[in-house]
Amino acid sequence: MPQRFTVRPFQLRDLPRILQIEVASFGADAYDRNLFAEYARISPRLFLVAAPSSGKPRRVCGYSISLVLPKGDRAELVSLALDPAFLGSGAADSLMRSTLRRFRLRRVSRLTLTVKISNLRALRFYQKYGFRKLRRAPAYYEDGADGILMSLAL
Repeated sequence: MPQRFTVRPFQLRDLPRILQIEVASFGADAYDRNLFAEYARISPRLFLVAAPSSGKPRRVCGYSISLVLPKGDRAELVSLALDPAFLGSGAADSLMRSTLRRFRLRRVSRLTLTVKISNLRALRFYQKYGFRKLRRAPAYYEDGADGILMSLAL
């Protein structure tokens, strides 16, 4: 039976764990403490964390950050990351389902994201949810790697 996860809005006490997950997931490309604090300030209801619903410890195992764009009917998935020990556990699915539900309730019509071209696992994950590749974004990442801009009609 797949593990179940609780998804809730980020709380300041989650920050140390989020930073651990970020470094484990992205290494040198990891966001810093100040950027996470800024996302918590500007998008508190769309900065989500996931934790196992049962068992000990019930510590955060993943997060997602999204923003509603200025026009109000479009949004961006800024980041989604998991503790590597939870890859394939269903935690990312729980975060994505919660994010999509929140956007549908807000009547957002389109969600976009950019994913590193070499991140095949993430590309497959987003395609599973119906995201379509729009275009390549040359040198999008700090290390010069290309990104793929993807979009989902809600």
